[in-house]
Amino acid sequence: MGDTYKDDRQGKSGSYAAGAVGEQAEEIKAVVLSEAERNRLRYKAGRGLLHALAAQAFLGLLAALLSWLVAGSAAGASALVGAGAYFVPNALFAMRLFVGLISSKPASPFTFFVGEFVKLGSAVLLLALAVYFGRDWLVWPALLFGLVCVLKGYVLLLVFRRLP
Repeated sequence: MGDTYKDDRQGKSGSYAAGAVGEQAEEIKAVVLSEAERNRLRYKAGRGLLHALAAQAFLGLLAALLSWLVAGSAAGASALVGAGAYFVPNALFAMRLFVGLISSKPASPFTFFVGEFVKLGSAVLLLALAVYFGRDWLVWPALLFGLVCVLKGYVLLLVFRRLP
């Protein structure tokens, strides 16, 4: 039915064929970390969150400055609105993740996905509000430029090799 193998580490034999009768199920063991290892991982994750937020803020402000220099104050404000529409919900979500890092409560994938959904929904709502209230002065290319710059903030981290 399939090839067999020998696990020399534990002296077990088994079959590569999926669902073979008599296949031995290997025991899956959880990774156990010491408190120092957990603290080091929390520190690196928190530092990564802060680096990502700093890169996004820098690129959003840079987009607003460039838009203002090239096309005037309305374009600068539009780029700032576009950048803020994603940066503000992202910063709030990152703060929630950071609080979860320093608490002793275990992380839940469900709460992460709910938070991500709320973040994206908030960004869409802020963009819709910007379009509704700023339709007379909004400069679309600048708004999109600011939004894309914040969305791609991690590229700055890639360039400077600062990804955790």
